[in-house]
Amino acid sequence: MEKKTKYYIIDKEVLPDVFLKVVEAKKLLDTGQVLTVQEAVEQVGISRSSFYKYKDAIFPFYENTRGKTITLALQLDDEPGLLSHVLNVIAKTGANILTINQNIPINGIANVTISIETFPMSEDIQNLMESVESSKGVRQIKIIARE
Repeated sequence: MEKKTKYYIIDKEVLPDVFLKVVEAKKLLDTGQVLTVQEAVEQVGISRSSFYKYKDAIFPFYENTRGKTITLALQLDDEPGLLSHVLNVIAKTGANILTINQNIPINGIANVTISIETFPMSEDIQNLMESVESSKGVRQIKIIARE
């Protein structure tokens, strides 16, 4: 029977230190700050065996979203131009907007879903989410699907 991989999004504050140190070691290697795994693990304070055990299982959320399709669910105040503003914020990151679906506003709030392709993005998804969420009139944004 084929094993299906399951993914979870977990707040980094509750992760054991070893996972965060593996991510840090991978970053050191990726940025060229160190040349070998041995140098990276010594710098962050973990064993090579821990690094190799977890290196393919832990990564920053934005790293796993590159080249993927993500569907965002938003709750927006029913204000003229707000959806246009949100779309501009998304477009400025380089994301490719695939679909937009807006329901009829009820009690002054519009539910919107937007599907984006993340491959061409110049920023990571976390920055995109924060930029959209900080916009006046955006009540909520969350990721509801990822392919």
